[in-house]
Amino acid sequence: MVAMPWLVLAFLVALAGTWLARRYALRNALLDLPGERRSHAAPTPRGGGVAIVAAMLPMLAWVAWREPAYASAIAAVGAGMLLVAGIGWADDHRPLSPGLRLAVHAIAAALLAWALLASGAGPGRAACGFVLALVLVNVWNFMDGIDGLATSQALLAALAYALFASGGPVACLALALVAACAGFLPFNLPRASIFLGDAGSGALGYLLAALAALVLARTDWEQAPLLLLPLLAFGIDAGLTLVRRILRGERWWQPHVQHAYQRWARASGHGKVAVAYFAWSLAALALMLAGRTHSFAFIMSVVGISCLAASAIWLRLQSRESSAGGNA
Repeated sequence: MVAMPWLVLAFLVALAGTWLARRYALRNALLDLPGERRSHAAPTPRGGGVAIVAAMLPMLAWVAWREPAYASAIAAVGAGMLLVAGIGWADDHRPLSPGLRLAVHAIAAALLAWALLASGAGPGRAACGFVLALVLVNVWNFMDGIDGLATSQALLAALAYALFASGGPVACLALALVAACAGFLPFNLPRASIFLGDAGSGALGYLLAALAALVLARTDWEQAPLLLLPLLAFGIDAGLTLVRRILRGERWWQPHVQHAYQRWARASGHGKVAVAYFAWSLAALALMLAGRTHSFAFIMSVVGISCLAASAIWLRLQSRESSAGGNA
């Protein structure tokens, strides 16, 4: 069982840490400025996600102490999280080259793969962890563009993995991430008074990859596709937008406002979009839990239909924006 005081501590550290991070950002002019590649209308402090990282460190240490068999694996996950957050924090202060950031992300992903091997997972699951880390670190960075969205999606995904794990050290870490996200959100809900920054968005993506991979290490391959459902809203939007930008020959690594959520937010506001994504992912969570008692064919059908539905919504939102632009 998770000790409730540790979850309260994670919440309070994130809450107080975000307040402190905001003061630091204002004092050091660490601001995201409005522009054609931004979805906000006023200068806003960034880098608040370091508070989530700070909140997770005591929980990682506590779980490692309580579960000696997992200590080396959890230490590797913690080191990977700090690497991703550290390079993001540096990038929040002064833009770094994409190649350098990717190299650090790859080292962190390798640490996660090693953690899986150390916990008894096979090479196949370790390879999945490596890929998940590289992908989710960047997906959460890409999708952190409007108030409340990236953190609320991370909270739901962490909750999903905690429920799927049904206890144990992975559930402890997942619930701690839920608490840490809850501590950050009061400062990030519309209108946000601080953003995650690259440090926070990257760390969230890495931690979710670690949770999904650690759950996968104890899950039959037939149920493994269910673990994708809580990530689907972000995965489809980021993936399809990235593919389209590559096909158009655009510099896909640069900031932009072409994601479906960004186009929708321009028309409907940040709050409505964040709530809609939350509702989708809440339904995905329910499907994930319900699917555990069904056959592999049923699981693949649910995941396949969910992917098609999310892709159709993405196309609809993109086409609606194009039509509005053409009629302007």
